[in-house]
Amino acid sequence: MAKSDHKTDQPISSKNRRSSARLAAVQALYQMDVAQTNLDEVMDEFVSFRLGKEVEGEHMSKADTAFFQDLLAGIVEKQRALDPIIDTHLASKWRLHRIDSTLRAILRAGAYELTNRKDIPHAVVITEYVDVAHAFFEKDEPKVVNAVLQNIWKTENAVEDASE
Repeated sequence: MAKSDHKTDQPISSKNRRSSARLAAVQALYQMDVAQTNLDEVMDEFVSFRLGKEVEGEHMSKADTAFFQDLLAGIVEKQRALDPIIDTHLASKWRLHRIDSTLRAILRAGAYELTNRKDIPHAVVITEYVDVAHAFFEKDEPKVVNAVLQNIWKTENAVEDASE
C-alpha cells in the first residue's frame, strides 16, 4: 500500500485531496479484485478507517471523500464497458485479465475518468494515474499507463469528434 507523503500538520489542498482519492480508489479496486470484497464493504472500510487515518503505523492522506466514492462507484458500474476499451489499447500479447491487479486497477480508474469525467482535463487525469503507477512500480508500468491512457483519450475524442 502506498504511503502518504504529507505530514499530518500540513494543510492539504483540494488538488492533493483528489490525488489521495485517486490513490485510495486504486487501492480499493485492488482490494476488491484480490480479496473479492464488494463495493459497499470496501467503500465503508476506506471512508471509516483509511482516508485520513493511521493505517499500519502510517498516516494516510486526507482525501476528497465524495470524489473517492464517485470514482469507485463509477468504475465498478462501468467496468464491463471499460475493460474492452482498455484491452484494445494494450500491446497485442497483453490482456487486461492477465496483467498485475494493481496495474489493472490503475488503468480502469484512469479509463473511467477519461471516458466519464469530461469535467477533468485529460492531461490531469493521465498525469495523476502515471504518478499513482510510480507509487507502486519502478519499471515500465508507468510508461504503459501513460501510453494506454493517452491512446484511450485520443480514441475517445476521435469518436466524439466524428459524432458531432
